[in-house]
Amino acid sequence: MYNYIMETRLPGVYPQRKKNKELHYRSSITVKRKHISLGSFATMLMAHAAYLEAKMIVRDKEITLHDYTSHRVLPYSKWVVLLNFRESGLYFNTPIMIKQKFFEYHLAPGIILKFDAEDLFFYSSRAIMKRGGHYFICDFGMQINILNRYGIKNYAVKDRDYRFMNGDEYDFRYENIEIINRFNGVLRVTKRGKHRFRVKLHIVGNYTVGTYESEVEAAIAYNKAVDIVKKAGVTKQFVPNYIENISGKTYAEIYSKIAVSPKITAYVPPKVTP
Repeated sequence: MYNYIMETRLPGVYPQRKKNKELHYRSSITVKRKHISLGSFATMLMAHAAYLEAKMIVRDKEITLHDYTSHRVLPYSKWVVLLNFRESGLYFNTPIMIKQKFFEYHLAPGIILKFDAEDLFFYSSRAIMKRGGHYFICDFGMQINILNRYGIKNYAVKDRDYRFMNGDEYDFRYENIEIINRFNGVLRVTKRGKHRFRVKLHIVGNYTVGTYESEVEAAIAYNKAVDIVKKAGVTKQFVPNYIENISGKTYAEIYSKIAVSPKITAYVPPKVTP
């Protein structure tokens, strides 16, 4: 009993027991009437050190993220949360720093993503993760590539299907992202400053469907090619292109007139030997 009383005298430290009865120490701090959890620690002294570090961050205006090192008690993300709360008065569970017309999401030291202010509500409640060079969030139990919010497909290739206008791969503000190829199977090709749109369909290997003057024509040609090979007996699941802002009549007219490669119209699936 004596030891428990001595432990609770350390500010910001709250001894607790896990389900297996093992003792651990929660640390927290109250700033501007906001109770902020700092995490769980194996020892009382570590929990208290976390409290003191947090107190230093929120009180000392000279402290910045440049003062963070790997030897600090609190993780980098908690530093970001506390510094943002100190400067803006806004508390977020995710490592967000509010700027004048946008916000930063500090994934790790040196990995700072930029987003438009209109996305603040979305990312304030969703943690971003990095996997294989892509950034994901968990939503309803699913991992979703953040590029999907811009209409960019999961298999899209940077500088072929989309690009960052200012060259900064961490800048996800809408004005900085240009979508080059919006549709399945459609690739924009540029020759002498003129854009045309080449269509390929992957069945067993890639088949060229054709090259078209407009992106809409190319997207519809892809859909037509899919319909043709399906009627020929191809069972592969293709994702058709959905074209916005076009009437059913206009779609049907383009669909009926658009030409596709004879290799598509004459395609016969290979026979499967038993």
